Amino acid sequence: MGGQPTPIGTYDNENECFNDDYNPFAHISQEYVEKKEKQLERGKQKPRLTVRQQQIKKDIELWENNRLFRSGVVMMAEDLNEDFDEEAENRVSLLVHNIIPPFLDGRFVYTKQMLPVVPVKDVTADMAVIASKGSKTVRTFREQEERKNAQEKHWELAGSKLGNLMGIKEKVEEDQTANVDYKESQKFASHMQDTEAVSEFAMEKSIKQQREYLPVFAVRQKMLNVIRDNNVVVIVGETGSGKTTQLTQYLLEEGYGRNGMIGCTQPRRVAAMSVAKRVADEMGVELGQECGYAIRFEDCTSDKTAIKYMTDGILLRECLGDPDLDQYAAIIMDEAHERSLNTDVLFGLLRDVVARRTDLKLIVTSATMDAEKFANFFGGHTPTFEIPGRTFPVEIYHARTPVDDYVDAAVKQAVRIHLGGLDGDILIFMPGQEDIEVTCELIKQQLSQLEESPPLAVLPIYSQLPSDLQAKIFQRAPGGMRKCVVATNIAETSLTLDGILFVVDPGYCKLKVFNPKIGMDALQIFPISQASANQRSGRAGRTGPGQCYRLYTERQFKDEMLIATVPEIQRTNLSNVVLLLKSLHVDDLLKFHFMDPPPQDNMLNSMYQLWTLGALDNTGRLTELGRKMVEFPLDPTLSKMLIMAEQMKCSSEVLTIVSMLSVPSIFFRPKGREEDSDARKEKFQVPESDHLTYLNVYVQWQKHKYSTKWCTDNFVHAKAMRKVREVRSQLKDIMDSLKTEEISSGTDWDIVRKCICSAYFHNAGRLKGIGEYVNVRTGIPCFLHPTSALFGMGYTPDYVVYHELIMTAKEYMQSVTAVDAAWLAELGPMFYSVKESIKTHREKLQDSIRTTASMEAEMREAQKEILERKAQSVREQKPSSSSRIVEVGHASVRSVRRFGL
Repeated sequence: MGGQPTPIGTYDNENECFNDDYNPFAHISQEYVEKKEKQLERGKQKPRLTVRQQQIKKDIELWENNRLFRSGVVMMAEDLNEDFDEEAENRVSLLVHNIIPPFLDGRFVYTKQMLPVVPVKDVTADMAVIASKGSKTVRTFREQEERKNAQEKHWELAGSKLGNLMGIKEKVEEDQTANVDYKESQKFASHMQDTEAVSEFAMEKSIKQQREYLPVFAVRQKMLNVIRDNNVVVIVGETGSGKTTQLTQYLLEEGYGRNGMIGCTQPRRVAAMSVAKRVADEMGVELGQECGYAIRFEDCTSDKTAIKYMTDGILLRECLGDPDLDQYAAIIMDEAHERSLNTDVLFGLLRDVVARRTDLKLIVTSATMDAEKFANFFGGHTPTFEIPGRTFPVEIYHARTPVDDYVDAAVKQAVRIHLGGLDGDILIFMPGQEDIEVTCELIKQQLSQLEESPPLAVLPIYSQLPSDLQAKIFQRAPGGMRKCVVATNIAETSLTLDGILFVVDPGYCKLKVFNPKIGMDALQIFPISQASANQRSGRAGRTGPGQCYRLYTERQFKDEMLIATVPEIQRTNLSNVVLLLKSLHVDDLLKFHFMDPPPQDNMLNSMYQLWTLGALDNTGRLTELGRKMVEFPLDPTLSKMLIMAEQMKCSSEVLTIVSMLSVPSIFFRPKGREEDSDARKEKFQVPESDHLTYLNVYVQWQKHKYSTKWCTDNFVHAKAMRKVREVRSQLKDIMDSLKTEEISSGTDWDIVRKCICSAYFHNAGRLKGIGEYVNVRTGIPCFLHPTSALFGMGYTPDYVVYHELIMTAKEYMQSVTAVDAAWLAELGPMFYSVKESIKTHREKLQDSIRTTASMEAEMREAQKEILERKAQSVREQKPSSSSRIVEVGHASVRSVRRFGL
């Protein structure tokens, strides 16, 4: 990751969307790219021979061949063909079609939102520009760390010849070959046993007194009356009003738990786990008994469980198996204002469930004032109940001038607060994992340089952190010292950290944004919304009067921030959502109730991609392959690759490749040792494919017993490799649950290339000129990046497939694999066919007319079937008891029988 990052655009006029975080080539310096490309150019410019020189050369070769034959050394010399150029291998030419299935040709509308949604108010504003550049402090820190790690440690004698003579032994690494249980690092129950009170408020008051002090307690009866009289209720309460922990208990106390569980969904794992722990403490029961939680990879519930906290993804999966959610008597959709992708899909599903089940209570809670939107969504008569008042007042301080580097400013502010003398813990918000790690290090460094500075426990929290370290933020710091928690927006809503009195808010967060042009999701930094800023300041007033330092001006707050964050469903890739809805038998997506409909481009792109991959048939219905793809938490292309791998008998290799693609970058190039790292990387390269290069790295790492030292020696990120191993075991579990075998193809890696082609045939490039490719379907120029295994290897294959296009100085292909033209025609018949010289133009035209006609016929059949199904469902919904309804004054059939008339 050395070198200056390549300059790349953020949101420009055409809604392009890239940033250094997502760009896999950002750590490769521009001068290195230019140097490699010049070398390649020089290699191409060979001195040309004149016709006379060519003839002389030919004659000499013929004379040499004649001598060899006469001497008896070579027997077949006369068969040597002079016209080598004529003997060009039998090249396959591809014809490109642009077939569009009938369900996507414009006759159906799938969404009411026609224009794309941009998650930033003004792209030229200061905050948006700073967000796109990222923090300079983080970049500098990263370069220094990598230089330090990659430095040749001449002073370490262990392993050297002198060390061996002196008898200095190498440090023995732990054996990593044992199976890693990735679920262990995600489990919280065992780490959540000992949480101590920190603030005076929590230490002086008993749990009962704390519960009664919460604003929700004052309106308990009033609120329960509203819930009793209505099936759906929207509850608005500021952060800290106690709605998350108290509502479930109030419902249980009122007897709602007799007919089923009381479920409460949270947008994040850590929130579900910490709230469940708190409620279990308040009820005086063991976590996992009467009160439990369920998150991905961990179900901490039992048969006794009456209150169940879970992530919204868990409830969504339960909808697949039990569409009416019969095991729940009440469902609380907590933190609904966060509007995560799963929450929005759940809203649409639960709206129908409530209509079918009159005994189910649905409570939607929100910390912001957009409750009207929720109320209208569930029907205009939905009551909205407000819980008054925040627990403690919070003073807000804005920056006087705009801040250039948010990490640097946050570190200075935190140190200032710590040395200021006031008691209370500090909470700093940061956009992502790297920013958090750098902030923690810099705060420690600055305090260590001061003489006699008071001790400070600096604790990071982000979703990738192992659960034992995540649980640390809830525990009391050793010796009662002050805590400084640095968090992503994971700590914005549900997490209540006892003792936080100071909040430092730089005003940025990471959002996942889909760009329909390149068909990829990118995780980017954006300015937060005004609603988020108010949420963050609310964190300081949970356990005492607090202060919030905003590292942006008041004018920026009003002019540069959106009022509310753009819902995730309007800015992400919808392929997985479409797959999920189709598997829940939602055939007509326009009829599905989205609170905010997704943009048309995103919807059509996603459906087209699913059709090309074979997940949807020509009429837009889910295929058997599509049903399997739903099970994998992956991009649909990667899911298809895994499913095809079993048929092609190479699932073990493809499983590794898919896991390797899940981490941003494997190799690093530290400053000062670029040549060494390039030489090491070349040893791993498989000349036909970058994907196979990744596979080779993993295989070698496996042979070296998953050694960290081996990674450092070969300039490979050890942390990334451990993540790959964890992802691989997760996917392996899913494959086992689907009864998919893990089969190895041994040394036959050509079949692996064919399997990669089966998923990425839509991203195919054709050779044009020397070393330059164009996309077969769109004609967009695509270039091999100098870091690719295929770059400058002498022989350039005619056709390649690539993972994605990254647009920096040029349109570079990332993760490239050479493929045969025949494979493209076989695996992507809707786009390509082999050019056959026998067929006339008229015959080809008739073929395409026949294809279109057959698809139209399929569509007509499907529409007829849909109409029949609708009519049948209408018939089923008609009350069968209609014959019992009689007019007043007429003797009913029952009374006639009863009286023997």
